[in-house]
Amino acid sequence: MKSYMLVLSLTGMLLMFPFASRAEALQAGDPAPAFDLLDQHGKRHALADYQGQWLVLYFYPKDDTPGCTKEACHFRDQYEHLLEKKAAVVGVSLDDVQSHKAFMEKYNLPFPLLADPGGKVALTYGSLYKLGPLRFARRHSFIIDPQGRLAKIYREVKPAGHAQEVLDDLDHLQAQSAITD
Repeated sequence: MKSYMLVLSLTGMLLMFPFASRAEALQAGDPAPAFDLLDQHGKRHALADYQGQWLVLYFYPKDDTPGCTKEACHFRDQYEHLLEKKAAVVGVSLDDVQSHKAFMEKYNLPFPLLADPGGKVALTYGSLYKLGPLRFARRHSFIIDPQGRLAKIYREVKPAGHAQEVLDDLDHLQAQSAITD
């Protein structure tokens, strides 16, 4: 009976604290991990495609769910302001290309959604949640500078207001970058 209770306790702790990836050790200033994924139209996107510009790369759990829809629509609503800052926006989840296409069309999203069905890119960014057969991208965001380095990492993201937070931080990062250039 004691061993059964120990197993239940350990299982409960694992549910509360899912396995962490070594990639979660990524820090601002590190080179951004490379990616090469298909968007909702079947077009390839790689980190190298964004060299020379700012990139907001955000991971989210699932297309067309309440929190993910809120976050995507907030990025949509701030999209013009992000473009004014010469920043691209790219969303990534483990959903497939067809799911991304339906999500993008339903909410008129103007930016690419990349399909990472195997979760390999999410894993390299420390954004893959795995517990048994359950797998999805954690809600994490990254601002990548024009040189391909991580400028800002968000591990605690609230869907409402996050796009504005990213825009504000982008202002600050670009101002810092202009001073050091």
